[in-house]
Amino acid sequence: MDCIIIGMIPILSPQNFARNDRVAFMVRPSSTRRSSLPKNLRYPRQAKLPPDLGVNQFLNKTSNDASEPEFPEEEEEEYTEDGDIVWESDEIEAIQSLFQGRIPQKPGSLNRQRPLPLPLPYKVRPSRLPSPKKNAVKIGPMSKQVYKNPNALVGLAREIRSLASDKDVGIVLNKRVHFLRKGSLSMTIRELGHMGLPERALQTFCWAQKQPQLYPDDRILSSTVEVLARNHELKLPFNLDKFTSSASRGVIEAMVRGFIKGGSLHLAWKLVSVAKDNQRKLDPSLYAKLIVEFGKNPDKHMVVMTLLEELGEREDLNLSQQDCTAIMKVCIRLGKFEVVESVYDWFRQSGHDPTVVIYTTLIHSRYSEKRYREALAVVWEMEASNCLFDFPAYRVVIKLFVALNDLARAVRYFSKLKEAGFTPTYDVYRDLIRIYMVSGRLAKCREICKEVEMGGLKLDQETMSHLLQLEREKRFGI
Repeated sequence: MDCIIIGMIPILSPQNFARNDRVAFMVRPSSTRRSSLPKNLRYPRQAKLPPDLGVNQFLNKTSNDASEPEFPEEEEEEYTEDGDIVWESDEIEAIQSLFQGRIPQKPGSLNRQRPLPLPLPYKVRPSRLPSPKKNAVKIGPMSKQVYKNPNALVGLAREIRSLASDKDVGIVLNKRVHFLRKGSLSMTIRELGHMGLPERALQTFCWAQKQPQLYPDDRILSSTVEVLARNHELKLPFNLDKFTSSASRGVIEAMVRGFIKGGSLHLAWKLVSVAKDNQRKLDPSLYAKLIVEFGKNPDKHMVVMTLLEELGEREDLNLSQQDCTAIMKVCIRLGKFEVVESVYDWFRQSGHDPTVVIYTTLIHSRYSEKRYREALAVVWEMEASNCLFDFPAYRVVIKLFVALNDLARAVRYFSKLKEAGFTPTYDVYRDLIRIYMVSGRLAKCREICKEVEMGGLKLDQETMSHLLQLEREKRFGI
């Protein structure tokens, strides 16, 4: 390999560089004076030269610095005798295409189409989708999901209702038998009961008994029993002990619900008592419904207390917020304020958050018991919990402040009531007039009276007499 050294910089010959694979640099040992030179003088910078147009600069930049440098061989250009460059035919065609605005295509088909991308698995077969059923048969407008579609099941009840009185329900149900499952007709039977057609409901149940894929089923039986009991079409069995011991809990509860809705409270109470004697535990909500219905009758005070005691003995007590509110209201009407407090404490200890209805009922209970300070503490608890007041809450709170003779707070909550968009009722106006009369503010009383008249209401004789007496006292300075 040829290597020419000028000073201390080796210069390689391109021909030898391209011919050999490895290059070894041979440099004469430097003197002590040269070794003492600094690095910047030891390797002086060369002046930047313009890039060579015949060399691909991109390949030179992307090449690894640690690899050995390679220089492409320079192609020797051909010249004519006159010294002109000889152009190839493809080079001439490329230069001509620049002026024509088109680059010549490579030989082959000019109308080539790009192949479509391969389909992705998650687009071809979506995961967790049911495979289509090939043998699905549809009859009429009913779909194959009719057995759990509420609209379709209610539509069955409407079709049965439209039948003539001498036609059997099998005309409609036989067309849908392939789409029905166990429990499907329970909603249809209940809907027939709401339509006042207990006979059709019983016919539907009798038809379902003949279908082995639909019966036995306690849901259909419970719905039929409830409909018949509500419409007074069910005869109570003579031996209740045998019935309660053999029947399922769902059937007994459906019968009790039907008797309650039909107004047969004595039958419902009798059935509950027999079930309790046979150690059959029913849903606590049934006790709450019986308490509410018996609480409307003042003569059934002892029955209500018995139901409350039985309900308090239950260890698996599970009542909803509506059941608790209903029981509290009945106990307020009967004067059992300690039961109200017990129900409220149980509701809090069960992990439920009191709603505005529970708070309002508790305030009304303590107000009725004349425990005004304890009721006021509940109001502050409502405010601290950011509980949104409804109209009954505003009404009972205004009553509370009138009883406390707190005019400022009563007026403030009266303003809040109107700001919330509620229209004050007559009792709210009357309470506000009463507290203004106690404070001796006759002008405010007249203002409220004018607002009452504008609302289309009329004051009672007692309130009018008190207002006239107050005006007489103000006039004569009594």
